[in-house]
Amino acid sequence: MKNILVCPLDWGLGHATRCVPIIRELQRLGFNVIIGADKNPLALLTQEFPNLKVIVIPGYNITFDEQGSFIKLFFKNVRFYKFIKKEHQLLETILEKNNIDIVISDNRYGLWNKKVKSIIITHQLFIKVPIAEDWAHKITQTLIEKFNDCWIPDFNGSENLSGELTHLKSISFKHHFIGSLSRFQKSNPVDKKFDVLAIISGPEPQRSIFEKLVLEQMKSSKLDCALVSGTPLEEKATINENVTVYPHLNTPKLQQLIEESKVIVCRSGYTSIMDLLTLNKKAILVPTPGQTEQEYLAKYHHKQSNFYTQTQSEFNLKNGLDEVEKFLPNFSLEETLKLDYLLDKR
Repeated sequence: MKNILVCPLDWGLGHATRCVPIIRELQRLGFNVIIGADKNPLALLTQEFPNLKVIVIPGYNITFDEQGSFIKLFFKNVRFYKFIKKEHQLLETILEKNNIDIVISDNRYGLWNKKVKSIIITHQLFIKVPIAEDWAHKITQTLIEKFNDCWIPDFNGSENLSGELTHLKSISFKHHFIGSLSRFQKSNPVDKKFDVLAIISGPEPQRSIFEKLVLEQMKSSKLDCALVSGTPLEEKATINENVTVYPHLNTPKLQQLIEESKVIVCRSGYTSIMDLLTLNKKAILVPTPGQTEQEYLAKYHHKQSNFYTQTQSEFNLKNGLDEVEKFLPNFSLEETLKLDYLLDKR
C-alpha cells in the first residue's frame, strides 16, 4: 500500500473541501492517505476522515485588509516566496520521517520533492492580476513545472468552469484535466425549509466582515434564513432571531441544508461554484474584495447566466433575491474523477 500525502492551501476552506473527493478516490484505489494541513482545513478534513494520519503543515497566513486589497500583490510578496521555501524545506523533513510515495498539493507551490512523485492541483494557470499579467503567468508556470504533474479541476473544451484562468492559451507542462471536484453528490429534490442560506468563507478579516453584513440583512428581511460561518474550530449552533447560525457542518448535513434552501449566498470561490453546479442551485455570488480570481469568476458565470452576482460594497439581499430568479446553472456535470493512472506506477 502506497502512502500519499494530501496538502490543501489554507485560504478559506475551499481547497480543503475539494480535496475530499480526491481522498475518497485515492482510498477507493487502495492508497493510504495522510493529511497535511493546519487549523481550519485540518479540522475540516479530520472531521471528514477521522481515521487518517495527520501531519501538521502550517499555512501561508496571507490576509486581506478591510479595504479589500491584497496586503501586497501575490507574486511580488516577499513573504510568499519565504513561505514556499519554508514549506519546501519542511517537506524534506517530513519525507525523511515518513514513508511517503506521492505528494498531492492543492495550490501549495513549495510542496514538491524530486525523491517522490509530486502533483499540484490548481485551476489558476493564468492568474488575474491588475498589472504585469504575462510576467505573473511565467512565474506561475515556473512554479508548476517543478511538479511531475498538474491536476486541473475542470474540463478541456469550450464548455468549462474556469474560463481564461485555465483556457487562455495552450498549456506547455504535463497536466491532466480531472473534471469538476465536489464533495457533494446529486440527489433527488427535497422540500424547502429556508428562503436563504449564506455560506461564509475566506481569509480574515473579510470573512468576518461578510458574515456581519449578511447576518444584519438576513435579520431585517424576516425571511427564514440559515448561515454557515465557516469556522470548524467552533461547535455550537445558535438561533439569532429568524436566522439559524451553524459554525460548521459535515458534508452530509451541509448538503442537506443546501438542498433545503431556495437560494444560496456565498463567495465566488472556484470550489463553491463547482459545488453549486453539482447541486444545480440558484445563488448570489459575492466575491471577496480585491481577490481578482473570485471577481473574474463571478463575472464569468454571471455572463454565462449560471449565477447572479453583487459586489460586497453593494450587497443588497432583497434586490439579489429578486434578480437571482433570472439565473439558473445550465452546465451539465458528469462524474469524471478517475485517478486510476496512478496505479500504473505503483
